[in-house]
Amino acid sequence: MSNYHIKGLEEYFNVYRKSVRYPEKFWEEIAEEHFVWRKKWNNVLSWDFEKPAIKWFEGAQLNITENCIDRHLLTNANKTAIIFEPNDPKEAAEHISYGELSKRVNAFANVLKAQGIQKGDRVCIYLPMIPELAISVLACARIGAVHSVVFAGFSSSALATRINDSSCKMVITSDGSYRGAKTIDLKGIVDEALNDCTTIESVLVAKRIHSDISMQEGRDQWLQPLLDAASTVCEAETMDAEDPLFILYTSGSTGMPKGMVHTTAGYMVGTAFTFKNVFQYRNDDVYWCTADIGWITGHSYIVYGPLANGATTLMFEGVPSYPDFGRFWEVVEKHKVNQFYTAPTAIRALAKENLDFVEKYDLSSLKVLGSVGEPINEEAWHWYNDNVGKKKSPIVDTWWQTETGGIMISPIPFATPTKPTYATLPLPGIQPALMDENGNEIKGNQVDGRLCIKFPWPSMARTIWGNHQRYKETYFSAFENKYFTGDGALRDEVGYYRITGRVDDVIIVSGHNLGTAPIEDAVNEHPAVAESAIVGFPHDIKGNALYGYVILKETGEGRKHENLRKEINQIITEHIGPIAKLDKIQFTVGLPKTRSGKIMRRILRKIAGKDTSNLGDTSTLLNPEVVEEIMKGAL
Repeated sequence: MSNYHIKGLEEYFNVYRKSVRYPEKFWEEIAEEHFVWRKKWNNVLSWDFEKPAIKWFEGAQLNITENCIDRHLLTNANKTAIIFEPNDPKEAAEHISYGELSKRVNAFANVLKAQGIQKGDRVCIYLPMIPELAISVLACARIGAVHSVVFAGFSSSALATRINDSSCKMVITSDGSYRGAKTIDLKGIVDEALNDCTTIESVLVAKRIHSDISMQEGRDQWLQPLLDAASTVCEAETMDAEDPLFILYTSGSTGMPKGMVHTTAGYMVGTAFTFKNVFQYRNDDVYWCTADIGWITGHSYIVYGPLANGATTLMFEGVPSYPDFGRFWEVVEKHKVNQFYTAPTAIRALAKENLDFVEKYDLSSLKVLGSVGEPINEEAWHWYNDNVGKKKSPIVDTWWQTETGGIMISPIPFATPTKPTYATLPLPGIQPALMDENGNEIKGNQVDGRLCIKFPWPSMARTIWGNHQRYKETYFSAFENKYFTGDGALRDEVGYYRITGRVDDVIIVSGHNLGTAPIEDAVNEHPAVAESAIVGFPHDIKGNALYGYVILKETGEGRKHENLRKEINQIITEHIGPIAKLDKIQFTVGLPKTRSGKIMRRILRKIAGKDTSNLGDTSTLLNPEVVEEIMKGAL
């Protein structure tokens, strides 16, 4: 047997050594023994980081849904594949077995085909966390259509940008969504987005909130009647290993979001292997990742990774604070959850509330706790460890990215000793390197630098949709022959890694990667604004919040600054979504700029974070006097 399921520290080191010495052999054994293939590969790996061109399991043929569904039907057709836990705890949870999932995915796949969707076509999915979201993703994969899920909290203009960038033919949405006590008009947002889209031929609408919505003749159709009429048998399309499986957009530090393309075979092998090990999943466990499928965490660790392992995966529609701050723990008790995977933002928000919210529930089923989206701070780590895990469930602080497809650095529970704020050790097959500013690798321990990966791994993104040059420039140009993560990291005396944050202009707010450039572009559209600069500052719950420095075209007290603040945040909400709103907006006469006109953001970051004791070298500033002004007006 290959080392698919690692159970101890010594075994981890043995497997890791083998995976680095003989990477092709390592991944080939895993691929061969744990998945079904229609045709075996001719070549395990070919790669060139210069181009960059990476191919895994070349020549192999498969369909990922046969690995996630069909192969479990022989022995586990009655096992629960997906538990759907609705927003309102009074609404009954739904248990979807592997047998039922198979029928529902096939029916949906047949609906897509009847609507003219073919292999290679792009389908945009803009749905709340309801079963149709997971089912539509799998239905696309079944017929070889490329799914592009857009988080249903994005604005109409952000949705339109993503539809247009990949020329989607169809949108799958719902009449609306529930979010705590609120409802959101998703169909209205789609209608607005489609005013600016020319490639959409059809819109399928699921009923969720049963609201009155407008349906456009010839374009919009209710989903359920189509599903009711469809056959529940659908032959899976034969896919090549390197065929695109999905596109998922991630914030760029400049302008346009980047459509990361993940392919079929390597992504499947990578997500399945990491899921099994990082969560130490056993056959009858109930696993819950609280993310939205609109993010990579949901793709890899709600849908594909768990289902490829025949797991029971929980989908949660609600929010941690509704109807009260005990909701997560109520769900854990109700479904006897064994592995729980959430974001530091949620943990920090819950840690502020009364401990009674946690203590009134039985959390004894929990075996492993996970953290994702940003490094977890020490205080939140201890609260989570003491109150949720009761000091017996190890915390896996996972580091990875949309671009990496799967977890890269993480403890393996019950094997790797954990250390607060550290992602600890690389998973088998992952070869990290810390680089200095001159492009040299920093060897040894107790060092810090820029985090790169020096050898390909199966689940890595292959390109940016429609823009391979940008993929090369973003990830492979900073350091020769290495993938640059965009993150800084330090390595401690035993070789554990701690991620220290982004080194570019991307700020992680509540686990969401937000590029500052698109937010600044939105702010600058306000007729009263001349220029703006956005930086992050530490925030108790979100980890980071956004601070905007705004120069107005006309100064003068006549303007109502409070109204302006509201209007600026309204524009941001319309262009990007409410997740990108600014917590603080400071109106200023100027911004600190170098002689070449570059805004010196590190100074703005220090002022926003109230850390002005040492602003560093300001001698290169064109206008050093503006720094004093900004400090005086700091909020």
